Amino acid sequence: MGIWKFDPYHTQVEFSAKHLGMMTVRGHFAEVTATGDLYPDQPERSKVDVSINTASIRTHNEQRDNDLRSSYFLEIEKYPTITFKSTKIETKGKDRGTLTGDLTIKGVTKPVTLNVVKYGEFNDPAMGHRIGYAAETKINRKDFGMNFDAMANGKFVVSHDIQINIEGELVEVEKKVEAGTTSNRAGTTSAP
Repeated sequence: MGIWKFDPYHTQVEFSAKHLGMMTVRGHFAEVTATGDLYPDQPERSKVDVSINTASIRTHNEQRDNDLRSSYFLEIEKYPTITFKSTKIETKGKDRGTLTGDLTIKGVTKPVTLNVVKYGEFNDPAMGHRIGYAAETKINRKDFGMNFDAMANGKFVVSHDIQINIEGELVEVEKKVEAGTTSNRAGTTSAP
């Protein structure tokens, strides 16, 4: 067991929605903080907590980004963060499983389940102990108070279903040895 954090340089939280039922519009959140207690050999004992800065939403279109930040969607002034707290992890085969947790958007909390795939594990003295994961799920934005429902030609401007895709590398955080304690790694005792 170890304490793990997402590597912010190798973490992506992306989403997509349909525009007029045709074009897929994709975006991401640039500011994501995630931590967890992970047991790589016993994933069902693991926990993950995620916090996303809603103002960091990006879709490669400033006007659309501002619309998404407004009261029609994320209402960032009132709800500056999206959070996810895991409640259950289940193994579904080698390097596959599900991650269930409480997703909170705009003050509304709903359970969601993500399908998870472990990409691999890497342990290097310079880069640290890393595990790569991908996760995906679909939510209905209206379940979270994003009720904007403009229509054009009989089609929703923005689909209700939002696809969420996450990829990330988790890095094990070394526990610091306090002065006057014994370090099991080096087998030495610190002097007071």
